[in-house]
Amino acid sequence: MSRTCQLTGRGTSTGNARSHSNIATRRTFKINLQTKRIGGMKLHLSTRALRTLAKSTK
Repeated sequence: MSRTCQLTGRGTSTGNARSHSNIATRRTFKINLQTKRIGGMKLHLSTRALRTLAKSTK
C-alpha cells in the first residue's frame, strides 16, 4: 500500500531536517492515513480528508 489518500491524492512529501548547527539533510513527511469503511468499501483516507467529510455531513 502506498501512502496516498484515495480521496484527495495527497501523499508523502519531502523536505529538510535541520540540525542544531543548521545542516540540512533530506527527510520525508508521511501523511496520516486512516482506514475507513464508506459505502461498503474500505478506503485509506488522510485525517484532513476525514475532517472535511465530517464538516460536509453536518
